[in-house]
Amino acid sequence: MSDTQPEPLPALARETTAERPWPVRLLSEKIRDYVARMSMVWVEGQVVEHTYRGRAGMQFVTLRDTDAEASLPVHMLTRVYAGLHHKPEVGDHVVVQAKPEFWVKSGRMSMRATAMRQIGVGELLARIDQLRRVLAAEGLFDAERKRPLPFLPGVVGLVCGRESKAEHDVVVNARARWPQVRFEIREVAVQGVDAVREVSAAITELDARPDVDVVVVARGGGSVEDLLPFSNEALVRVAAACTTPLVSAIGHETDAPLLDLVADYRASTPTDAAKRVVPDVAEERSRITQARRRLRAAATARLEREQHGLDAVRSRPALARPQTLVDAREREIAQHLRHARHCLDAALLRAGGEIGRLEAQVRALSPDSTLARGYAVLQREDGRVVRAAEDVAAGDTVHAHLGSGTLDAAVTTTSPAPHA
Repeated sequence: MSDTQPEPLPALARETTAERPWPVRLLSEKIRDYVARMSMVWVEGQVVEHTYRGRAGMQFVTLRDTDAEASLPVHMLTRVYAGLHHKPEVGDHVVVQAKPEFWVKSGRMSMRATAMRQIGVGELLARIDQLRRVLAAEGLFDAERKRPLPFLPGVVGLVCGRESKAEHDVVVNARARWPQVRFEIREVAVQGVDAVREVSAAITELDARPDVDVVVVARGGGSVEDLLPFSNEALVRVAAACTTPLVSAIGHETDAPLLDLVADYRASTPTDAAKRVVPDVAEERSRITQARRRLRAAATARLEREQHGLDAVRSRPALARPQTLVDAREREIAQHLRHARHCLDAALLRAGGEIGRLEAQVRALSPDSTLARGYAVLQREDGRVVRAAEDVAAGDTVHAHLGSGTLDAAVTTTSPAPHA
């Protein structure tokens, strides 16, 4: 028998090697000792699993984070559990005061709870309101982010509960309005611990499909606790990142989860969502018929108005008897001609009278008239007119112009006129 002592195990984890490893029990003991030094902690979560064992000394509950895929087992002494004011049920939001414990034999860690209380509705609503203010400050609820819904979607993506009344309301009412509408339906959990994850995944999947024109998230009414997943921050941010127009139809008209605020359209009920995403074929046909009637009436009224205008224009004398304009002008010209003739006749008459008067004057002043009364005009041989006796001398020959004819005479004597 060998007297060689076994080599001591490494004291620290970093000193272990392949040749000098720790046995499982030692590692488990060290983990237990490390966990045992951790302080008591308050932790919040949602109860996802719990089965009451009345005769057992320990009660076991599983908590899960509503925003992440993380769960934690919790155990509590039955006598402590019996003293709780509210016994936890699956789906409850609770806060637990617990201390971590590591079970060496099973290699599991659990939380040993010493106190547990349910989060009240008032506190939940206060948290939702605080989250609403944070998301509003980020601009996730701004009207500028809202996208218009398509008039006639080819495919409607529907996220709803499994075999739910909301699914029936949306599908039946939509097909009653537009029978050709097609649906891509994703049935998911709409309450409980899996709701946030499954609804978010369904929205993301439908948003990625190019044939889906609008996404509807529908759920019937329920308590504040039942509708909590639709005010979850992770779900709201997934809806905000959706590029396809999103319609929120959660609960009744009085319910207002945060998903309603970030959606492009908030429907008061699933039935209202169906009426909003597709048009009513009967109503659209009625509108088309009314539009046709209005167009026909407008066209008829316009034609009648224009016809009346043409008739009024054609009834005017200028168009009914175009020669009327010529007749009027002809009468006007005839009148002007008569007036011109009258004026010309008057002017000629006046001119004739004036000529007669001037003729009389001319005749009265004419030398011929004087000569006709017995006077004569004497001219010397050089043609000069004899005006006085001194202009000729005895023996000169003068030429005499009489009222009728001429004669030549010889001057025998001259007698100058006596001075006055």
